[in-house]
Amino acid sequence: MSLPKDLSKFDALVEIIARLRGPDGCPWDKEQTHRTLRANLLSECYEVLEALDKGDPAELSEELGDLLLQIVLHAQIAKDDKEFEIGDVIKSIAEKIIRRHPHIFGKVKVKDADEVMHNWEALKKEEREEGESMLEGVPKDMPALAYAYEISRRAVRVGFEWENIEGVIDKLAEEIKEIKESRNREEKEREYGDLLFTLVNVARWEGIDAEAALREANRRFYKRFTRMEEQCRERGIDFTKLTFKEKDDLWEEAKRGVDQDR
Repeated sequence: MSLPKDLSKFDALVEIIARLRGPDGCPWDKEQTHRTLRANLLSECYEVLEALDKGDPAELSEELGDLLLQIVLHAQIAKDDKEFEIGDVIKSIAEKIIRRHPHIFGKVKVKDADEVMHNWEALKKEEREEGESMLEGVPKDMPALAYAYEISRRAVRVGFEWENIEGVIDKLAEEIKEIKESRNREEKEREYGDLLFTLVNVARWEGIDAEAALREANRRFYKRFTRMEEQCRERGIDFTKLTFKEKDDLWEEAKRGVDQDR
């Protein structure tokens, strides 16, 4: 069987995946199920996010391709199991986009993005089953910071929000005070969770993605710490035997070096 002539076409990828899952296909691909591919799908999503954080278009293009592979593979598994096909996936999302953009595909008039989001939430409410919470659709397996951002953002759409950022800052100070006053580990853990949730809301008010900000902080720490390790190896120093002051000085040196490399 020959390969598709134009590999840039979406149908070519669908054909390739179907062949991998076919009678004479790849043993590994033929064994996969929705559940066995769960970790792969999650991993590819994180790799797309990492490429976005790096700002590298070529890497982003490649990682989006890996993510698209997972989507098409899941659709092919579903087709093999007579559940649905890739066309059903595309049709479903196309219908949803049209339905939720009546200001583009219909006669609804909007004045700004805020009104678009208000209408979006009203339309989603119509789609929900009776008694279903507007928070129900947020995946509970999301990273905690991202989950906190999304559920708070959805609550804001229906007016559950501080009047100004000063109110959020006051709440932040209140949560820090409550951590200090905690009487045991259980109380401290609960208050610490409230503090993190409030920090996510502060970030949201400032237009900052808390999850992305923490990923970037992790990346900076990783680069600076590994630079410290490199400096110790070059100088024949045992890092574990340094005093805290010596480690702190080395950290500042590494920090300056990494920041200059950016």
